[in-house]
Amino acid sequence: MTTETLQRTPLHALHVALGARFCPFAGYEMPLQYREGVRAEHLHTREQASLFDVSHMGQVRVSGPGLREALERALPIDFTGWPEGAQRYSLVLNDRGGIEDDLMVSLCRNEVRIVVNAACKHKDLEVLHERCPTLSIEPLDAALIALQGPAAEQALASLAPEVARLAFMQTGVLSFDGIECFVSRSGYTGEDGFEISVPSDRAEEFGRRLLELPSVKPAGLGARDTLRLEAGLHLYGQDMNVETTALEAGLGWAIARSRRTGGAKEGRFPGAEVFLREEQAGVARRLVGLVGEESVPVRHGAALVDGEGNEAGVITSGTISPSTQRAIMLGYVGSEYEMNSALFAIVRGARRTVHIAPLPFVPKRYKRAVR
Repeated sequence: MTTETLQRTPLHALHVALGARFCPFAGYEMPLQYREGVRAEHLHTREQASLFDVSHMGQVRVSGPGLREALERALPIDFTGWPEGAQRYSLVLNDRGGIEDDLMVSLCRNEVRIVVNAACKHKDLEVLHERCPTLSIEPLDAALIALQGPAAEQALASLAPEVARLAFMQTGVLSFDGIECFVSRSGYTGEDGFEISVPSDRAEEFGRRLLELPSVKPAGLGARDTLRLEAGLHLYGQDMNVETTALEAGLGWAIARSRRTGGAKEGRFPGAEVFLREEQAGVARRLVGLVGEESVPVRHGAALVDGEGNEAGVITSGTISPSTQRAIMLGYVGSEYEMNSALFAIVRGARRTVHIAPLPFVPKRYKRAVR
């Protein structure tokens, strides 16, 4: 795909002014990095706050009679006891139990807002229309900005002090100097932070206001990827896909407890038969974290073998961690391999020793309770 055919986000002109290096991603021309580079952007996010343009993601408003019941038939969620303003992570599953997408679901007063992955948004809309034909499913014309890092709250609160009242996975409608935004305290870096849905025609203005703050710098997709990998967070299409089940991907927790075996609303969602069967019988492979003994990156697609040369699995994501300087990876391995097991990644014909390791590689620092 050439840059002439790529879509651009409402913040494109700002990225150009900031000297961004662009790359194609999910049909968009997106900033990969800025002048200081991926490592500097990554470390700044860990220490201060970074602005990420994630406007390529799909934002959807769902409403109509029987809203909650219809969505519970479409997704493995349960609105019982779900407070207004709360956000939760969920999955779109197919009838084979495979993951069609992962998404963020927010319950609002008269509607549900959903954020879906950029590459899947058209497919997700088709699935929702098919499964919920009586509901209004409206794509939103809005930019999405992620402000991530330990200084994110202080930075955003300088424009709207009430943002400090939000805890992790809570949402609210806030006004920033007259710009009304839908804000969730969430993100994809493992750090405290916010995702802010901004009207498209005010997005550049809002982004510039944030970047005027001394703690805030821009960051691109490169740092977003290294940060999420350190946090052990999955990338759809790479660490999971339509051939991967929730339990294989280690995402059984994303299925509402009441929809699991023995729950009050057991099953009754697409893919439930496969999920419930795997709950009882287990899975033959699972997604794990791995660390290398050498500072040599092991990338997506590298084969894993055990000490006898038997096929053991495959790497799905890998990088050199800017925070720890270790080679870190996510990959699928046979369920017989235990924590700390030594395996070998095949990198350009050479065997590199890796060990199964606990996730995350760098502790998450979400703000789970307000002061």
